[in-house]
Amino acid sequence: MQDAIEIAGRDRPHRVVVVGGGFGGLQAALGLRGAPVELTLVDRRNFHLFQPLTYQVATGALSPGEIAYPLRAIFKRDRNVRVMLANVADFDLQARELHLASVGLVRPPATIAYDTLIVAGGSRYSYFGHDTWSEHAFEVKSLESALVVRSRLLSAFEAAEEEPDPATQAAWLTFVVVGAGPTGVEMAGQIAELARDTLRHDFRTIDPRTARILLVEAADRVLTTFPPSLSAKAKRSLKQLGVTVLTNRTVVGVDGASVTIVDEGAGPEVIPSHTVIWAAGVAASSLATRLAELSGAERDRAGRVTVEPDLTLPGHPEVFALGDMVRVRSADGSADVLPGVAPVAIQQGRYAAAVVRARLRSRETKPFRYRNKGNLATIGRAAAVADIKGLRLSGHIAWITWLVVHLFYLVGFQNRLLVIIRWTSSFVTHGRGARLITGALAGNGDSSRPAGAAKPRE
Repeated sequence: MQDAIEIAGRDRPHRVVVVGGGFGGLQAALGLRGAPVELTLVDRRNFHLFQPLTYQVATGALSPGEIAYPLRAIFKRDRNVRVMLANVADFDLQARELHLASVGLVRPPATIAYDTLIVAGGSRYSYFGHDTWSEHAFEVKSLESALVVRSRLLSAFEAAEEEPDPATQAAWLTFVVVGAGPTGVEMAGQIAELARDTLRHDFRTIDPRTARILLVEAADRVLTTFPPSLSAKAKRSLKQLGVTVLTNRTVVGVDGASVTIVDEGAGPEVIPSHTVIWAAGVAASSLATRLAELSGAERDRAGRVTVEPDLTLPGHPEVFALGDMVRVRSADGSADVLPGVAPVAIQQGRYAAAVVRARLRSRETKPFRYRNKGNLATIGRAAAVADIKGLRLSGHIAWITWLVVHLFYLVGFQNRLLVIIRWTSSFVTHGRGARLITGALAGNGDSSRPAGAAKPRE
């Protein structure tokens, strides 16, 4: 507590640097605007991305600008907040400095000093030691990757339309989603609706309704974080949409032409497919690895750094780490891995801001405690499942709950309004207005492998 008294007594304002403009970093910054601090928010993107809806960009249901909001616009009236476009190159925990690197043409200062550092670097998808699969199995965690997936999906239908060979045509119309968590389930459902509803009258040679959508999961059911009864209902909804659910299957190979899966007790099965979406497991940001190296903190197999109950690094109470990149040590000494969902990061960001404010007033704070408000997943049109504090919902009511919750957390009034209009229009007309093929697939590039598209974003 003596450290907090010294901090509050300085002549200059307390310097806080927040790394990452995702859910955790944004909430930390919002919690400190107006506080007696100089706050710098560092991100390599100039926008906050509402990541739970990137899959809707990938399937043409929403446009990129409807789920992203400029960071500078969020803080334009907060004079104590500075937004900086930069990459984090390294940390100097002893000197309390952040080393920065350029983003495109932007040249940030080489270093920036801090009194308190809050790192919310997020995570990326893990390919379980097979990083070469990322060249052919695309993820939707970032806005850039979602746009690649959108072009990939739509190009597959275009390629099938012009393909005379039935076998090759069938491969183009086979879509494999790996991982049956919320993202995988939502992605599979959206692809099915795209094929069987939106595109059904758009082509002359092919019938998009004949497309195969396969959802592959290594566990024995979909949505393993939900109660088994809701998992079963989600599976039934997926089947009604035409999605083939393959549980107890492990992916052992991915290339540009096929996916190889293994059923327990059976031999490998090769599935011809040119479009694979990866939604199976995550790895922490590389920033977590670096913080662990510098502080001596433990890491788990997914690269998460272990932080103290107040979300600080061991031996460095001035450094907070939060979100998908951490696991939290509990009172009994064990390390708890919290769900990799937005509410966790939001609560941790708000907690970190509250701790900084408390320290400036020389007040004590309690350890972080996550309050689980429930799980939501949408399968398709008017179909969803929800587990909210023991209340298990499905069908229309769960779908409406999902809509309300996502609109509530979406940043920006304009974005909320646009998304409401887009969702209403899609529901009434069955259309998707953002069905655009962009990037490498729109030009003379290799249509089977968009340049640089599959590299995981850390």
